[in-house]
Amino acid sequence: MFIKQITFLLYYMASNKEHFNVVFIGHVDHGKSTTVGRLLFDAGTVDEQTMRKLKEKAAEAGKAGFEFAYVMDNLKEERERGVTIDLSHKKFESDKYEFTIIDAPGHADFIKNMITGVSQADAAVLCVAATDGVNEQTKEHTYLAKTFGIDQLIVAINKMDMKNYAESRFNEVKADMEKLVKPLGFKSVRYIPIASLPGDNVVKKSENLSWFTGGTLLDHLNEFEVAEKPTSLPLRLPIQDVYSIKGVGLVPVGRVETGILKSNTKIVAVPAKNGTGKAGECKDVEMHHEKIPQAIPGYNIGFLAKGFDKGDLAKGDVVGTPDSPPTLASEFTAQLFVLNHPSVITVGYSPVFHIHTAQVSCRITQIIKKVAPTQEDNPDFIKNGDAAIVKFQPLKPVVIEPKDSIPHLARFAIRDSGKTVAAGQCMEVVKKELKF
Repeated sequence: MFIKQITFLLYYMASNKEHFNVVFIGHVDHGKSTTVGRLLFDAGTVDEQTMRKLKEKAAEAGKAGFEFAYVMDNLKEERERGVTIDLSHKKFESDKYEFTIIDAPGHADFIKNMITGVSQADAAVLCVAATDGVNEQTKEHTYLAKTFGIDQLIVAINKMDMKNYAESRFNEVKADMEKLVKPLGFKSVRYIPIASLPGDNVVKKSENLSWFTGGTLLDHLNEFEVAEKPTSLPLRLPIQDVYSIKGVGLVPVGRVETGILKSNTKIVAVPAKNGTGKAGECKDVEMHHEKIPQAIPGYNIGFLAKGFDKGDLAKGDVVGTPDSPPTLASEFTAQLFVLNHPSVITVGYSPVFHIHTAQVSCRITQIIKKVAPTQEDNPDFIKNGDAAIVKFQPLKPVVIEPKDSIPHLARFAIRDSGKTVAAGQCMEVVKKELKF
């Protein structure tokens, strides 16, 4: 199968269980990778021989205690530095669900990869160290998770062993987190104490946390609810990466957000290299090394693209069908919420937008009105805490959809100087002509 030649692994397998994508997020060094490694080991996904080898490698690298993190952190630089840099995906199956676990980086330098991770996920586990509490990346990751449509959150308060498993410390961190998440309007938020390195309350209940009457992390993962899949909407598949395989052809990979992608069907990619769209065909669809007849929303897949030349397709392009192609925007109007800008935002401001898998600069052409906390038409500027209706002009071709038609591709985050400064949703789009 062609996907076997790709180093980016796709972790789906044939199963009757519902599939669920869960991203692990949080501030750097709060134990995300160790939590995932412990979860996979205690649940039997990683065997003892593999873990023993990882423990030896960690000790040799002077990183004793990082063996569980090594399950997910595969890059040489990640292991040397002891930080996650790129996204890692692992399959994991519980009694209820078939999961793809996505381990996202916590370091601020790699926030672009973290954004890609939350854009691929259905729910999130936010790791917060009991030793350190709520930090800047804790806040930013929480905002970004909500911005990109995550509605179910587990807050795993980790490293409880380093605070003598004190219930009082758990309650302190929980109270700080509640102040952060309550205004954001998550559908569900669950708080649990864990200690990932020794394995307390990850898969197995622990006497050290006997005061906690709730379940383990695994129990809480099984309590996530699968949302109805938007198969009736037009096909939208933002491309995450493209591989050119000798003797096979172009194989784009990505997650189906809406609609259905079928084998042997006509497709279009927008904006593509020419900036106005390119037509071709999807020959085969694969998921976890197996050909499947079609892919539905939530599937991270690879597909063989015919009719496209090398360089035609790239990360940020969106695949659709000829009868309902993705919307290429010449300008768009959005509701914007300013989170963390160092000064004020005015007309002409041109920050980088993260829209699905695309990253593109957009210029503010008009601040139509401020809607909160006070209302004002045509204000000169907006600042932290303001919500406003704003008109933007993309400086490079990009696909974005109105929230009332395809909300999955309407969300965006704005980053500037290494920080997420604002987030919003597209309301209206002025379409640019497509030429296939």
